[in-house]
Amino acid sequence: MKLISWNVNGIRACVTKGFFDYFKEVDADIFCLQEIKCQAGQIKLELEGYDQYWNYAQKKGYAGTAVFTKKKPISVLYGVGNNSDEREGRIITLEFDSFFLVNVYTPNSKRDLTRLEERLKWEDDLKDHLKELNGTKPIIYCGDLNVAHQEIDLKNPKPNYGNSGFTEEERQKMTDLLKSGFIDTFRHLYPNQQGAYTWWSYMNKVRERNIGWRIDYFIISERLQNKITDAQIHNHILGSDHCPILLELDSTLLN
Repeated sequence: MKLISWNVNGIRACVTKGFFDYFKEVDADIFCLQEIKCQAGQIKLELEGYDQYWNYAQKKGYAGTAVFTKKKPISVLYGVGNNSDEREGRIITLEFDSFFLVNVYTPNSKRDLTRLEERLKWEDDLKDHLKELNGTKPIIYCGDLNVAHQEIDLKNPKPNYGNSGFTEEERQKMTDLLKSGFIDTFRHLYPNQQGAYTWWSYMNKVRERNIGWRIDYFIISERLQNKITDAQIHNHILGSDHCPILLELDSTLLN
């Protein structure tokens, strides 16, 4: 089973930058998007063989998520219970026979950290959601999680200490989640691989010099550990300031 997660930083722009070529080439069973930046009716994607699920932000040209899947899910949930932030379309949960898929675009705490408190509340609510689901079926949790967990996950950790996406609080939330029964699939396979980034600033030559951050993840329940076959970062794909990431799991999970 092949899964893709990609912050496209605007799907309408991304389709003019090679989105369909990549989509067809990678031929994923499940394809997750974040930061779609569109509303219903603003774009129609012809994706033969896929069911499409979109969670639009109310604010135009902002946030939002989508999932395209070859196998029809049992159920689909938008948001997280009574605490869902549906105004921003940040989460979609799909239930399949053998697992839950949770596609997320985590709020950025902002450069001046004015949204950090809200971000931490989001993390707590999401963790509760994941743990509740995990009590029923294993989880595949993916998306732009807007945090570099460890120093190895960004090019310049020291000058970025305390900055948005690399605060102690945000990193600790990731640590706490992983300790509660989940695995960062890329680091599980490649614990010491440096220079493995998924996001780069649009500043001049930053991407060319690979001055990046790894803030996009596939995180799974520990009991799926023996189902992992590969995890990849497709940093050669240039349709966004993020690149797609791939997770391959034992195909029996979708049977």
